[in-house]
Order: sequence, then C-alpha cells, then structure tokens
Amino acid sequence: MSATAVDDDLWSAVGDPTRRRLLDLLLVDGAGTATSLSGQLPVTRQAVAKHLVVLDRVGLVHAQQAGRETRYVVDEAQLARAVAQLAEVGAAWDARMRRIKAMAEQIERAKRPH
Repeated sequence: MSATAVDDDLWSAVGDPTRRRLLDLLLVDGAGTATSLSGQLPVTRQAVAKHLVVLDRVGLVHAQQAGRETRYVVDEAQLARAVAQLAEVGAAWDARMRRIKAMAEQIERAKRPH
C-alpha cells in the first residue's frame, strides 16, 4: 500500500458487525444515544455503550454531551479514511489474485503437451 497506511485499531473497530451496524444507524439518523441505538439492535444498552466507546476511541464517532445523555455522531472524515483504506486493501488483493491466476495459468500451459 502506498498513500494510505492501514490503521489496525481502526480495522479492528470496524471488523465487528455490531459496530458496523451502529455506524449505519448513526449515518441514517445523524446522531444517537446508547439507549436509542440499543432499541434498534439485538444487544443491550450496555453492550451498545461499549461498542460506541471503541468507535469513539478510533475516531469514527464523537461523543457530545446533551444534558444527561451522551449523543454520538459519525466523524465523516475518519469514515472516509476507513473507506479509502478498504479500497486500497481491496485493490492490493485484486492485484495479488491476478498474479496468482496468471501463475496458475502458466503452470497449466506448461503441463500441456506441445
């Protein structure tokens, strides 16, 4: 990878399906609390709160105090960075797969009688 270095903490955070779903919900709703988000997921409010802390730690969401509640919003710049990393990783793996395919085809051609 060239321009975008892979952030292992970021990828660990988005590797969890519940956290990806939380990001989806926050992007649709604009913001949410652990309580409001837990109503849309099959996990407890406490579990949602822990997932939000992980997302906050890597900068994908930001906590904002609203009275007694903590509201979370997606950091679109950090999300764009994650998307760029995914695209770059995908492109690197596509290139690897093309090389493997070319090598396998070359081996098959070499096995054929001339």
